Amino acid sequence: MASIILLTLMSLSLIQLMPYQAIADPTDGFTSLSLGSSNFIIHKPYDVSVSDRYSFQNGIHKLWVYSTDKPFMPGSNTKPRTEVRIQGYDYTSGVWQFEGYAYVPSGTTGVSIMQVFGGTSAATTMMLRVYNGALSYYRTPIVQNIYNRWFRVNVIHDVGASKVKVYIDGSLVHQANGNGASSHYFKFGVYTQDSPSNYMESRWRGIKVLRK
Repeated sequence: MASIILLTLMSLSLIQLMPYQAIADPTDGFTSLSLGSSNFIIHKPYDVSVSDRYSFQNGIHKLWVYSTDKPFMPGSNTKPRTEVRIQGYDYTSGVWQFEGYAYVPSGTTGVSIMQVFGGTSAATTMMLRVYNGALSYYRTPIVQNIYNRWFRVNVIHDVGASKVKVYIDGSLVHQANGNGASSHYFKFGVYTQDSPSNYMESRWRGIKVLRK
């Protein structure tokens, strides 16, 4: 019995002496760039005012749109959107990262909430969409049950390697190839996709743009 107790104590001592292995943060090695109000350009239905589809209070961007809304400019054949286009950090090379904390209320579906704009076979290199409570990479579900809670979003785009990585709450949940194009930028908000709900909303805080 005494030998069993001794072995147990020795095992516990070894565990305490083992070095702590911290989980790498997706922003490690990146530099956060300065962002101000001039970097946030609102795209919204052309026939309504910004305040009809967007608010910024207590550090939270709230964006909403209806499936019956107009596009962002007359003559456009794109679907309704209310998005923030991050201006001033368009990029053509290097490794770039978007970070933000998102909240999607239940009922919002069939909508893109974040994108890396710029692609060859499509207009984008990446889209994060919401379908029935699941966060999807385009149409591929990557995280379930995202309604009614804040979750951290990190998207890393390595232009030279043509790779995109998506982290949710600090965990890598998806990797994919890039989609070409010569210039890119980040957008977030709500942009109508297939089978949308009548009302779509997302909220964002803690927005950062980082690069290596």
